[in-house]
Amino acid sequence: MATTATFNHIDLSSQPAGTLKPWTKVDAGGTSYTHQQVSRAVHNLRTESPAEFNTDISGFGTFRWPSPETDFADDAAVRGAYYSSIEAALRANCEALASNATSGKAGAKNRVHKVVIFDHTIRRRVPDAPRAPVQQVHVDQTAAAAVARVRRHVPGEEAEELLKHRFQLINVWRPIGHAASDHPLAVIDWRSTAPGDFTPVDLLYPERKRVDSVMGSPSASDDDDDRGKERAPLKTDRLSTEGYEVRGETMGVLANENHRFYYVKDMTPEEVLLLKCYDSWGEGEPKGKKGLAVRTPHTAFEDPATPADAKPRESIEVRALVFYEE
Repeated sequence: MATTATFNHIDLSSQPAGTLKPWTKVDAGGTSYTHQQVSRAVHNLRTESPAEFNTDISGFGTFRWPSPETDFADDAAVRGAYYSSIEAALRANCEALASNATSGKAGAKNRVHKVVIFDHTIRRRVPDAPRAPVQQVHVDQTAAAAVARVRRHVPGEEAEELLKHRFQLINVWRPIGHAASDHPLAVIDWRSTAPGDFTPVDLLYPERKRVDSVMGSPSASDDDDDRGKERAPLKTDRLSTEGYEVRGETMGVLANENHRFYYVKDMTPEEVLLLKCYDSWGEGEPKGKKGLAVRTPHTAFEDPATPADAKPRESIEVRALVFYEE
């Protein structure tokens, strides 16, 4: 059974004259563009065959994986027990993919070599929350941003060696506290996308004073860990970038009538949704394999069928680099 909803897509024609590249602020403080709104059917994954949807085939997959954390109020607990649980979920799911079945050494399974969790974001649809659900179809990282993440979070020589093998950047999404009936997450089946649907967008973060670890003076090179440091948007004009700096690159997604949207109706905190942001073996990449999903467009959306008394959505997303032996 499907619902119907309105989705926001990047509209490149709406940018001010002279804009060289679209940009968006990570704290929802503004963008260089407006949106093209389209109405689309959204299919419930609970009524679909699970075998048809995983990160290899569609770019996303869902399964039950209870959490050791429930309220996600303690940052140390999130980075400790919860990160460990997410790493275990990724290892179990990724090693079971058909694309890894015989692609290891001498035709053996291509096993996960290492998982590096580098970021998490908690979103709450309540007033003054530092991060709210994002209602624009997007992909978290471009291919270049994924490679940059490897070099940012893994030491030099090791990073270059890991980049010779398959690696993925995966977002693990979960509701907090109650079912995500309000503003659930929708995903687009990668098989329904085309390369021309995607456009790079600079991701702007609020500038942050950093302290040099040796000299004790401000430094732009230190303290690049963004976890747990979210804050409300700066009070600036929507089209102003004052007080912001480019610290990432995402992908905007243009509207395409072929896109096929899905969601998990009333997704619970005991379930996780894996969103593949990048795969070095994805179709179209230098080492790509035909038919293998490379990325997952996704967005929060307002479901007109949501009960009026549904609790505001709360969720956590954890982003991780998954490296393989081959």
